[in-house]
Amino acid sequence: MAAPILQAEIDINAPVSKVWELVADLKKMSQWSPQCRVMKPLGTLRPGTRTINLNRRGPLFWPTTCRITEFVPEQKLGFRVNENNTVWTYELEPTEAGTRLVETRHAENGTSAVSNFLVGKFMGGVPSFEQELIEGMNASLQRIKAAAEK
Repeated sequence: MAAPILQAEIDINAPVSKVWELVADLKKMSQWSPQCRVMKPLGTLRPGTRTINLNRRGPLFWPTTCRITEFVPEQKLGFRVNENNTVWTYELEPTEAGTRLVETRHAENGTSAVSNFLVGKFMGGVPSFEQELIEGMNASLQRIKAAAEK
């Protein structure tokens, strides 16, 4: 069963090239995301590149791995989280004032049974966790906006 698409967007008063520079530097993901503590790419960013990540929520820490699924400079960056089958994308679109940045989480085939169990058992259940993810996406976009507009 497909999970709902989670999405947030923001308009940034900075050129696409500046916003892309921030988004495509995955080592900075921990500065943007409330949950991500480390995202380390294993090689040059391109489709197929893997990352090793460490996430945190309160006292809980958990590792994940990702694979870059899309890499179109100054347009789109996407990665699949191997442990739960979700795909996260950042899409950049030029606007009159700068850039519209859209962050999306897709789970076309649903999330894994293990992920659903762990979210249900330790993270308050899927609906509240998904709401928390949307809040985190909005926080991430606000942080990227602040850095880009500096």
